[in-house]
Amino acid sequence: MNFLSTFLNLVPMGMMQGLIYALIAIAVMIPFRILSFADMTGEGTLAFGACVTAKCLVIGLEPVSALLIGALAGFLGGTATAYIHERVKINTLLCGILVLSMLYSIDIRVMGQPNTALFNFPNLFSYLPGDDGSLANRIVFLAVIDVVLIGLIFWFLGTQHGMAMRALGSSQAMARAQGINVKAYTLVGLGLANLIAALGGGLLAQNQGFADVNMGFGTLINGLASLLLGEAIIGNRTIFRQVAAPVLGSVVYFQLISLVLAFGFQPSDLKMVTALFVLVTLISLVRRKPGRSPSRAIRASAA
Repeated sequence: MNFLSTFLNLVPMGMMQGLIYALIAIAVMIPFRILSFADMTGEGTLAFGACVTAKCLVIGLEPVSALLIGALAGFLGGTATAYIHERVKINTLLCGILVLSMLYSIDIRVMGQPNTALFNFPNLFSYLPGDDGSLANRIVFLAVIDVVLIGLIFWFLGTQHGMAMRALGSSQAMARAQGINVKAYTLVGLGLANLIAALGGGLLAQNQGFADVNMGFGTLINGLASLLLGEAIIGNRTIFRQVAAPVLGSVVYFQLISLVLAFGFQPSDLKMVTALFVLVTLISLVRRKPGRSPSRAIRASAA
């Protein structure tokens, strides 16, 4: 009975976290599934968006403008990764790690310190009904943001530019033969993905009342776990399912985290639990498709 009551008490908080981190899962999905680009920049741009948003709030900007500027900062971080890859032709993962490392120092420069408290500054949730936005109102507000974002991405991927981006992810050689500007679409695709990651970071900072340079640590594995879980639930055979899977997966994933905590695990154990979940998923994909490496098996599951 104690286990059940503990879990039920954690459900609303898990729902809110799942809806925020769904943006990170989407930021993982776009480069990985749409562009076939292994990108780690999202772990850095989440914190970058949070730090820029916090700085904007501190200097007196209102919450919406601060959030949009933070998201734009994430877009620049994503395009930096794409530019380095296209210009220098080095490994995609290494490009992301380089930008991720640089953003850590930039975050401290932006805020002037490793973290910034925002409790005394207005935030988006203060516009909601209730005392600084009740938990239920915050959940509804975040759900609306996620639904709108799903709709916008689904619409974009159905446009001529969206189809060009999908063609690029399927085969760069084919895309070039069709006259698609590979460099431009890679820049835009990674920029949009990291814009969404930074948007999630800005929302997270305003929701929890502080920004920290380390807040992006481990979020990439959370996003990947959410993506894999969502695809296991609804699949990815259509564009809508591909876009909706990371959001659904994030919500379910954080409820599973609540379940793990209710069982008595410590918060410090969660990264290990998440890593084991991803490892087991990768092993199952490899066994399902003998002779493939884990990365190829995952990409093949999107085909």
